[in-house]
Amino acid sequence: MRFGIRTLDELDVKGKTVLCRVDINQPVDRATGTLKSINRIRACVPTVRELSDKGAKLVLMAHQGSDIEYKNFYTTKPHAAVLTELLGREVKWIDDVCGPAAREAIRSLKEGEILLLDNVRFVSEEQTLFETKLHLTHEQQAKTLLVEKLAPLGDVYVCDAFAAAHRDQPSLCGFEQVLPSAMGRLFEREYCTVSQVMEEPVRPCVFVLGGAKISDAFLMMQTVLSRGVADKILTGGLVGNIFLTALGENIGQGSVDFILKSNYGEYIDRARELYAQYGEKILLPKDLAWVENGERKEAKLGSVPADIASVDIGSETAAAYREEILAAGTVFVNGPMGVFEKAESELGTKTVWQAIADTKGHTVLGGGDSITATEKYKLTEQMDYICTGGGALIRFLSGEELPVVKALRHGSTIQPKGD
Repeated sequence: MRFGIRTLDELDVKGKTVLCRVDINQPVDRATGTLKSINRIRACVPTVRELSDKGAKLVLMAHQGSDIEYKNFYTTKPHAAVLTELLGREVKWIDDVCGPAAREAIRSLKEGEILLLDNVRFVSEEQTLFETKLHLTHEQQAKTLLVEKLAPLGDVYVCDAFAAAHRDQPSLCGFEQVLPSAMGRLFEREYCTVSQVMEEPVRPCVFVLGGAKISDAFLMMQTVLSRGVADKILTGGLVGNIFLTALGENIGQGSVDFILKSNYGEYIDRARELYAQYGEKILLPKDLAWVENGERKEAKLGSVPADIASVDIGSETAAAYREEILAAGTVFVNGPMGVFEKAESELGTKTVWQAIADTKGHTVLGGGDSITATEKYKLTEQMDYICTGGGALIRFLSGEELPVVKALRHGSTIQPKGD
């Protein structure tokens, strides 16, 4: 076991039905019915291949689409086709989740065969509203429709969905109450990687925090600073702008208006408190960039025009951040330095990302925009580890016990039949 959770090394799955929850949620081009990215699907292939090679009758459960609005849901049929291609073996698919057709398809599986069920979020108990309004315990989740219909068909449950480990839903936390459970290879790798960042980072440990997901950044900062995990935090994007505003610096009225309009005003006070306590560890932009008549303009703090909206850190800040990153022993990255999607506002992100690729320190990167930037600059192979998780990663680094981790520890105490 690792961290009190069973691994695949401790399971004999030959001839057994394995219910495996993966996170292969990807952007979808609805016009063509194809996936815009296959990164998460590729990441789960080692677990799927290993279980199939060992003779498991493998049933994959997954969600597709944000469930903030029901219209965002989509079928998992395209994912089966991608998995088939990546594995070089057929991945069957059925347009059912836990109904009679799905159960019959599961019963019909032979050793080594793989079946992907349709989107689990087509079942209401897998939706966010169900999760946040009812707050079911894990024991109660074991009595939901999905678990009661599928668990009797399974011998073992495996979770390889670290990216969804912050969610508290039956497909993620219910099966571990009734079936012997283990984490898959991706889950194991990601959990161990982020645990090392928190517990034994090579010093100096530098966090690069930018982007627009303010709540995530502030959750993380409080924890890594108070626990002494981070030696330095390099701020950019909206994170940097909020700190500068908290300290009375001019970032341009357009930027301030955006902060207030987005109801981020509360974070100004939090930034002020954090800086008062840990200011020596928090590096802020020394200069900012904005776009004027289609051209990039820069100015040092104190000389930024009052009527602009800053879109990037300046070149002086980017150079200073590069030096910090090159000298680091560990670099954790979440969020770009500015609007990297546009040429006139990408300098900060591009410079920092190249430094992350060039450093000899151990690099860990997470979050959707961070991954997008890495792909844009073709630096994927130069990063030591890219986490598939966003929300789960942030909540782990904020010190929160992830619901799926708790459930897996329980499921790891249940012994497989015959053992």
